[in-house]
Amino acid sequence: MSQYVSRLGSTRTAARLRFPGGFSGASRKPRRIAMLSVHTSPLHQPGTGDAGGMNVYIVELAKRLAAINIEVEIFTRATTGSLPPAVELAPGVLVRHVDAGPYEGLAKEELPAQLCAFTHGVMQAWAGQRPGYYDLVHSHYWLSGQVGWLAAQRWGVPLVHAMHTMAKVKNAALAEGDTPEPAARVIGETQIVNASDRLIANTAEEADELVRFYDADPAAVAVVHPGVNLDRFRPADGRAAARARLGLPQDALIPLFAGRIQPLKAPDVLLRAVAVLLDRDPSLRSRIVVPVVGGPSGSGLAKPEGLQKLAARLGIADVVRFHPPVGQDRLADWFRAASVLVMPSYSESFGLVAIEAQATGTPVVAAAVGGLPVAVRDGVGGFLVQGHEPEAYARALGRFADAPELVERMGAAAAAHAQSFGWDTAASATADVYTAALCDHRRRARAHHG
Repeated sequence: MSQYVSRLGSTRTAARLRFPGGFSGASRKPRRIAMLSVHTSPLHQPGTGDAGGMNVYIVELAKRLAAINIEVEIFTRATTGSLPPAVELAPGVLVRHVDAGPYEGLAKEELPAQLCAFTHGVMQAWAGQRPGYYDLVHSHYWLSGQVGWLAAQRWGVPLVHAMHTMAKVKNAALAEGDTPEPAARVIGETQIVNASDRLIANTAEEADELVRFYDADPAAVAVVHPGVNLDRFRPADGRAAARARLGLPQDALIPLFAGRIQPLKAPDVLLRAVAVLLDRDPSLRSRIVVPVVGGPSGSGLAKPEGLQKLAARLGIADVVRFHPPVGQDRLADWFRAASVLVMPSYSESFGLVAIEAQATGTPVVAAAVGGLPVAVRDGVGGFLVQGHEPEAYARALGRFADAPELVERMGAAAAAHAQSFGWDTAASATADVYTAALCDHRRRARAHHG
């Protein structure tokens, strides 16, 4: 991992981070950045539509950057006509709504056709400012990267890009029946990798994937773990109180799925695993509740009732409870109430939900894919499962059913592990990446003009 710029560990990490080229992180950080999030607004409810971990990431990172005196202006596509052009999300964080295409009914797959209109809106906002207003562009996801590429070049500032997910990686691990990412996205991502001054990867594995799949320059890839809001996601008053608030039985085994309902996230694997578990031990039926908290998204929208129908076909509709997406505070209660969070995803760049659940003192059973092996310490704060066979997940859940004390023991270890993932650490690391990008950019500009 030494080949990458890396900033990991606790907030006590030395403030002066060494970067390639002998540059020290003590140089000038940006005063104001333009953050681009084309397809998902930081004001949207995570778990609905295309809103998810990336929304949480952008909101929390922007707030923490503002707290260390880096102003953030987030550009996102307007999805309703009633939105004001700009909304203050927090002190030092402004959300700018850009008109690009019809407000509603536009799928993520249709957004590439609106990138020209979105770029126009970003340029209009910039034109109204004094020269040098933005020091840097930080784009999230490939759609934003396309806009960021042009904006950074036009403004003469560095481009820092976070992929969040990558087409080539997703296509290499598709769920059965899921739709592959289009070639246009692969081409777009390759262009962004070449155009970016720095690429931020959530984990060392993601950094490897950027180099392996997209031929990224290892010296331009920085590994920064996402954080978790440790004030919101904490054990608080415990499992019993959370279950009482949510109307859940105190002595039940509660394996929770929380996230967007789509093949990529594989909630069906949890339902199939529960069916296997109940076949083996029918007595469990009276003391198991399986909450599914989230809404259909992406390719899951094609069959929004698919999961309910699967529960009925498997004969477990009586133990599965479907709940619409909830706000972050309510979500923290769901995590606290659960015996275990189950994340059988086919691909996860990090798996923020796994850290959030652990921070509340709840263990996690997750697929050993993407960033989840970093988020979950196997055998300590939960179990990592190879592959997506329901039987393997049933075995992991069976361990919690057979030894209920495992929930508390692993939950305590999980909470301790989550403490190293604060957003302050992530924001400080990201600011160091910005500073390095600025320094490199200035050095290249001097060389060009010299």
